[in-house]
Amino acid sequence: MSTQTATPNIPGPQSAEADAVYRKVGWRLLPLLFIGYVAAYLDRVNVGFAKLEMQSALQFSDTVYGLGAGIFFLGYFIFEIPSNIILHKVGARKWIARIMISWGLISAAMMFVTTPMSFYILRFLLGVAEAGFFPGIILYLTYWYPAHRRNRATSLFMTAIAFAGLIGGPLSGWIMRDMAGVAGLGGWQWLFVLEGLPAAALGLVVLKYLDDRVSEAKWLNASEKALIARDIAAEASTKAEASPLTVLRNPRVWLLAGVYFSFVSGLYGVSFWLPTIIKSIGVADPLQIGLLSAIPWFFGVVAMYLVARNADRVREQRWHAAIASLVAAIGLVISVSFHANQFIAMFGLTVATMGIMSTLPVFWGLPTAFLGGAAAAAGIAMINSFGNLSGFTAPIIMGRIVDATKSTDIGLYMLAAVLVVGAVLVLCVKPEKVQNI
Repeated sequence: MSTQTATPNIPGPQSAEADAVYRKVGWRLLPLLFIGYVAAYLDRVNVGFAKLEMQSALQFSDTVYGLGAGIFFLGYFIFEIPSNIILHKVGARKWIARIMISWGLISAAMMFVTTPMSFYILRFLLGVAEAGFFPGIILYLTYWYPAHRRNRATSLFMTAIAFAGLIGGPLSGWIMRDMAGVAGLGGWQWLFVLEGLPAAALGLVVLKYLDDRVSEAKWLNASEKALIARDIAAEASTKAEASPLTVLRNPRVWLLAGVYFSFVSGLYGVSFWLPTIIKSIGVADPLQIGLLSAIPWFFGVVAMYLVARNADRVREQRWHAAIASLVAAIGLVISVSFHANQFIAMFGLTVATMGIMSTLPVFWGLPTAFLGGAAAAAGIAMINSFGNLSGFTAPIIMGRIVDATKSTDIGLYMLAAVLVVGAVLVLCVKPEKVQNI
């Protein structure tokens, strides 16, 4: 990949006409992408709620659970880069639909788990099926938004993570409590069925509704298409275009992969273990656990959007991400230090979730600022796949720690330390490399 000197900011049209065009794009694309990611994230982390009953019903240890929760990301890691390259070649509409249909069916099939091996196999296949969805959407947004408008669009898409937690907690708690025993199935089995099949249905909607490129959008007129095309072309002229193999040798890409690994460690540490953490502070009823787990995610939605909006306004990503990561680490330390006090512990978890969620959309402004075309497809997928390896390692380490200590405290301290490392690493990304955002 060629390196290039810093270029001036490309502000793009700021007229009322341009604002109206991008609002139109947002209302057309983002709701469907948002709903799709809600479904994806629910199916990825609902194993955290299923654990509350599944573990005792199947006699799984915390180590078995941690490996099963994490092995999803091994399949994700292996197939993510090929998946994103295929998406770039065949188009988002067909490939995203394929991803959603296959992962929805496999997620529902989790109801048939009876042994640790069947648990591992289905979680691995779920990762294989979903590989490429998130980086594919990040790449897809670069086809429609120039960089100075993309942070906010990315944040609106990624609020699906917090929204999945917001609705997923109460929904999962209700399913497990009120569906238990229906048709002879456990509540955890109904959880996988009722949260998995909607994703497959959404895949059919994507196949009918999504447009691959601006030029194919019948809902845009010629002048609107020309405005977007002009913005995208102006930004593309500042980006490096290279082969996927060249991208994988670029030290900037590896640095960003390390940053994302740190941030995602905190995200999945909270996502997979939040129900267990809440249970450990004295809450037993699954529905109450679900309702309480919605609180951190609600505030995470708000913080995520406000931080991303401010990052767009001042055109700065590094310090926004670093400060948010440090705030998340402080929140985790608070939750551990005061776990005997339910109110303060929940406050700490809420602060941690706000910080973790705020790192994500501003982070993705960094790699998409200098990667274009096939380089973007490979680079985004590589960064995301290595980042998501933390989803493989963090649950396994947490599971071993819980088995050994009968507490999540040491594991949460570990996650806080990783978030501090992420804050330091993101500040090592040279600011002149992202001035064209």
